[in-house]
Amino acid sequence: MTPNETPPIDPLTALQSVAIFSEVDEATLNGLVEVAETKELVRGDVLFAEGDEPDSLHIVLSGRIAIVMSSEVDDRESVVALMDSGDLFGELGLLDNGARSATARAIEPTSVLEIGYTHVKKIFDDQPDLVWAAARMLAQRLRAMDEALSDSVFLDVTGRTAKRIIELSDGNDEFSMPVTQEELAGMVGASRERVNKAIASFVRLGWLEQHDRNYRILQRNELAIRAR
Repeated sequence: MTPNETPPIDPLTALQSVAIFSEVDEATLNGLVEVAETKELVRGDVLFAEGDEPDSLHIVLSGRIAIVMSSEVDDRESVVALMDSGDLFGELGLLDNGARSATARAIEPTSVLEIGYTHVKKIFDDQPDLVWAAARMLAQRLRAMDEALSDSVFLDVTGRTAKRIIELSDGNDEFSMPVTQEELAGMVGASRERVNKAIASFVRLGWLEQHDRNYRILQRNELAIRAR
């Protein structure tokens, strides 16, 4: 781990921080930690692919996972979500037994806690009220999807690019873009060329400085207005 890297969350803390396990007692969670597996990924590693049969959910301990959906007619991809440290994903198959709806791919060195559905279902069987926690989590995901759909309807490419840059800055005026230009374009839902054109316009207006993957926001308020 380099001096600038954030140390991984320990598995017990990770479990306690996600909604569906927040009301589970510590002894039960420690038992879950014992049967869970920690996976170390490098950039580009695929944890699971769209269409795979699911058997586990995951929590990011450190690093970042991109949740990606592919076009059925060409090779384009859309990054529908970024999973950061502490985020849970891969739970849909636990609830509906359906195939994976997207691909999970590491976009930087990443540590992930993998927990088999069998162990989680046992806890749900013992504490059926936890289903409500799962329902609340799914409601939050649906709200995020509604917002993304609204953006695609009401914001143009330049507006969506401004919004994604603000989100990826994580409140910092100087930051290193955590995704490639192709991945950023996938998050925006446009071609790489159109996204680069939008970024160039922000630079020209004096709102943003860019040097490779290093960004500096000069006029956050202007970007925020353009993202509305």
